[in-house]
Amino acid sequence: MTSRLSQLQEDTYFRVLRMLQGDPDMTQCEIAEKLGISTSGLNYCLKALIDKGWLKVQNFNQSKNKFGYIYVLTPQGIVEKAVLTGRFLKRKTAEYYSLKAEIDVLRAEANVPFDCEKTMP
Repeated sequence: MTSRLSQLQEDTYFRVLRMLQGDPDMTQCEIAEKLGISTSGLNYCLKALIDKGWLKVQNFNQSKNKFGYIYVLTPQGIVEKAVLTGRFLKRKTAEYYSLKAEIDVLRAEANVPFDCEKTMP
């Protein structure tokens, strides 16, 4: 069983890789803001991904980043992102079913005929 801290780190890696695969021209500030983490925390994460060989930095003249570079997933990074995606989805699905079961118990205890799936958009 992995620790909560390593799961959070893995989730952050997954989210960063996912964002950069979709938009390699994102700045560190944009990524950090979307993730709700500090820029220095993101910088630490990016360095770790580069050290792992999952991400590389390339010069790109037309980048919106003032330093003129983009982040590109390496072939290994693409494979690892797929692995992280599977684990992330498995964890989030388990969390969903756990929360749903807890909601069902609370609803029964409170005798509230409420089906959250019918009221959610």
